[in-house]
Amino acid sequence: MQKRVVLIVLDSAGVGYLPDSAKYKDKGTNTIGHIFDFMGDSFSLPNMAKLGLYKIIDTKNDLPNISVEGCYGKMMTKSPAKDTTAGHWEMSDIILKKPFPVYPNGFPKKIIEEFEQKIGTKILGNIAISGTQIIKDLGQKHQKTGFPIVYTSADSVFQIAAHEQSFGLEKLYEICQIARDVLKGQNAVGRVIARPFIGENGNYMRTSNRKDYSLTPPETTVLDELESSGADVVGIGKISDIFNAKGITKSIHTTGNVNGMEVTLKELQQPFEKNKLIFTNLVDFDMLWGHRRNVEAYANGLKDFDNFLPKFIDTLLEDDILIITADHGCDPTYKIHTDHTREYVPLLVYGKKLKKDVNIGLRDTLSDIAQTIADIFKLAKMKNGISFYGIVS
Repeated sequence: MQKRVVLIVLDSAGVGYLPDSAKYKDKGTNTIGHIFDFMGDSFSLPNMAKLGLYKIIDTKNDLPNISVEGCYGKMMTKSPAKDTTAGHWEMSDIILKKPFPVYPNGFPKKIIEEFEQKIGTKILGNIAISGTQIIKDLGQKHQKTGFPIVYTSADSVFQIAAHEQSFGLEKLYEICQIARDVLKGQNAVGRVIARPFIGENGNYMRTSNRKDYSLTPPETTVLDELESSGADVVGIGKISDIFNAKGITKSIHTTGNVNGMEVTLKELQQPFEKNKLIFTNLVDFDMLWGHRRNVEAYANGLKDFDNFLPKFIDTLLEDDILIITADHGCDPTYKIHTDHTREYVPLLVYGKKLKKDVNIGLRDTLSDIAQTIADIFKLAKMKNGISFYGIVS
């Protein structure tokens, strides 16, 4: 009997600060918990509550008359980082020994000069700043000069913003690949990100044509093991970018959360002849609402996912397993900074043949997901993590 696992990452939907969060200036953060606090008693996520979400949020009581049909727990991030690449790599079985490099004061002169020499122009920016702010500040100058805008954040990212029409989308992608080739060794950032925008001065807007150029995972992941076993590994959203396509047999890029949910559902509705992992990232929680500290929009996004969730569940076959989690936090109520927050992430597991209302407990690493997927598909034991399949099955 062929099996399927659907792994959905609610990008940045953390559930409370980790014990070492003070080192990251994140003590007291709680992405989903604080959204509930901010929105008040009228806000609810009843379908995720049925999977056990409220059991893992300290400040949230159970909804009356709702029986929990899923299994639930929380996971710690073992890697010394709080970014997208580290989170997704860890849930695939790679635990970083040291964090990716960050550049709070901009990139070294040597790096910028090499990049400028290879692209044939100067650059603008080279500071740590919000992406929406820097195109507001430098967008007009960029259009006048044709110089791309380079910036970073608290994460290990080299971001390049350029106007889709006046600069060109393909040209932006080309120089991002050049930057990826330049950023090696001690300057090997986790991701180079293309940040295209449109509009005119005073009314610039980023588009959905973002593209991430990640490092290639340096070790074998559960995605590689699945591919080697003959299984299909479908990456939806920015999953293929995060793994530089390694271990991915099919990639579908999306335009946002709603499109990501629709594409995932469509993929789930397809007939299949092989074992299959559908791996989805819903990025709007992080990119549009978390970093911009937009609590109400984040809450509405969670509500949209919650409303869509029954469609996933109704489509699941008898042996299918649904896993919902996150890669880090990005508490939209937190005012100390606008970056990711180091938090526990939710672990919600559902399958028609799985146990109901079971506490999976506090997991030491996101790599427990990799080992569990390996168990489900009867693959060899992974390097890291402990499977929770025996607890839920």
